[in-house]
Amino acid sequence: MELKKLLWNFLSIGLVSVILLSACNPEEEVSEEGNESDSADTATKMTVFMPEGDNMDLETNSFTQFAEEEFEIDFEFETTSWDSAAANERRQISLASGDYPDVYFLIEWVDQFKANDLLRYGKQGVLIPLNDLIAEHAPNLQAVLEEYDEFRKIATTPDGNIYGIPQLEECFHCTWPNKMWINTDWLETLNLEMPQSHEEFKDVLTAFKEQDPNGNGEADEIPLSGSAASPSHSVIPYLMNGFIYDDSETRLIVNNGKVDFVANKEEWKKGLEYLHSLYQEGLIDSGSFTQNRDAYQQLGNNADDMILGAATAQHPWEFVDNENQYAYDALAPIEGTYYQYSTYFYSVVQGATFAITNKASEEVQVKAIKLLDYMFTEEGSTRAHFGVEGEDWVKPEEGDLAINEEMDPILKQLHPKEPTNNSWGASAQYFQPREYRDGWVQAEDIYTDDGYERRLQEATYLYEGLEPNEIFPFWAIWYSEEVQDELATLETNILDNVEQNSVQFITGEKSIEEDWDDYIAGLESLGVDRYIEINQEAYNNYLEAE
Repeated sequence: MELKKLLWNFLSIGLVSVILLSACNPEEEVSEEGNESDSADTATKMTVFMPEGDNMDLETNSFTQFAEEEFEIDFEFETTSWDSAAANERRQISLASGDYPDVYFLIEWVDQFKANDLLRYGKQGVLIPLNDLIAEHAPNLQAVLEEYDEFRKIATTPDGNIYGIPQLEECFHCTWPNKMWINTDWLETLNLEMPQSHEEFKDVLTAFKEQDPNGNGEADEIPLSGSAASPSHSVIPYLMNGFIYDDSETRLIVNNGKVDFVANKEEWKKGLEYLHSLYQEGLIDSGSFTQNRDAYQQLGNNADDMILGAATAQHPWEFVDNENQYAYDALAPIEGTYYQYSTYFYSVVQGATFAITNKASEEVQVKAIKLLDYMFTEEGSTRAHFGVEGEDWVKPEEGDLAINEEMDPILKQLHPKEPTNNSWGASAQYFQPREYRDGWVQAEDIYTDDGYERRLQEATYLYEGLEPNEIFPFWAIWYSEEVQDELATLETNILDNVEQNSVQFITGEKSIEEDWDDYIAGLESLGVDRYIEINQEAYNNYLEAE
């Protein structure tokens, strides 16, 4: 008892002494406040150029606040809209004027640095090499570059430097973009089966035209349409793939390592003859080769009755964005005269959405690459792209199914069509490999908004694996500076010539029988052999890249 009393007296004296010392030393309190201030001052100012969506306010954004606190950054945003033309113009003006930011965070489908941009601005020193920064401060990104060979080839320029990072978004349904969607309500009405061959497809289109499947007593049906707005909207690649492989971009193929051109082959000619037969019988809409996306959607959204039988697009909502979209299902690639190919496109696009400029101090460089590295983790990708757990997404519950039903579900979005201001959205889609995307929870009913991604997944299973064994990987090919201008001219002239002549042959403006030889001679005069030669050399370099 006496011992306890002595101990208490000792502690009491000590406590009083501390209080007295504190009272006699007011500088201690000032110092503590100063430490808090010093902590706030350690935040590094970083100017960032980024597209800002309509529902976003980057200054008050929850992820902005999270990143500022976690990485001690004070962001100063230079924003642009999600309009591609406006975003590209704003970025180009900033670079041309010299008044550009420390860091770019872009969106691939809005605007990004193209391959030639990276080489040019890298050589000029405007964009700094990221190799050492990644090796020293970005272990997650370094591991991704080592594991994903195609991603590394896309990111690494011919001089061995990485001047920017693309978004690793392995979108499964994007990988086979040239799909045909057919009105299965009409098939059911007319008691028709899904066509499997060119002739069966032609028979179905003929029935759509002649048998009044919308039941309004008028011959207002349009059997097949497309648009000129996108390569995936073109009716040519899907149907041409039954004759010869059409990648819809370069018109190149690879056989045993040898690059070749397809649009001067006999099989291409046969494909044009088939397309011409469809057009001649009124089965292909003439607007397929001229109309923009708005005009295309007007066909699918027709107010009175459905009038569209089949359409080419990656997504059904690209040609119909009302309830009529649920009438359309994907048609598997046609078993053609020679082949049954599907157009393949690795969904990671060459170029860069993240880059650091020479305006960035060493401190800014390190913090920027560490922030990006965080986004190359599952946790960081989810937080940066989707938002806050419990507000924007939740962990899966019992009975939830992933998009790929063979996988364990990872997360469920709560309101994908009404995002909050909790994330950077599409500007932060840096680490979404297929195994991550396939784990998103989706409704089982594919004919609902909540089951839309599953609908695309199931549609793509019809196309998966039907691409050729060898494909020219245009999404990852780098060209030396010496040939870039020459290739740009060749590519524009040759591919425009192919497209224009293909349309003229299909519509009958030119005769395939009478004008084919002149068309071939025209391609030769435009330098198609040189076009093949340049691409062969680039392809060889691609294969040799470590």
